[in-house]
Amino acid sequence: VGSPNSSNSNRLRELAERIGAKAYLIDNESQLQQAWFAGVTRIGLTAGASAPEVLIQQVVTRLREWGGNLPQELDGRPENVVFSMPKELRIPTTTV
Repeated sequence: VGSPNSSNSNRLRELAERIGAKAYLIDNESQLQQAWFAGVTRIGLTAGASAPEVLIQQVVTRLREWGGNLPQELDGRPENVVFSMPKELRIPTTTV
């Protein structure tokens, strides 16, 4: 799940294709096609970093409506990267 112009989302799709999986990049659940799942017994679902959680949950809901089982969430890697505010966006503060 992610925007087609998102580098992160496209890398996820490309990685899946590189290991031989069919991969589709969708913005939301309305772009799912039931034909993609004919004869499929297992799928993987991932999302780009900027994809809102609500969109992922909507995709899961649609897959359940089509007869999918409950998802099994896998542990990811802990995210502990911190980015500082670009200096152009910082508001100078004064000491009191």
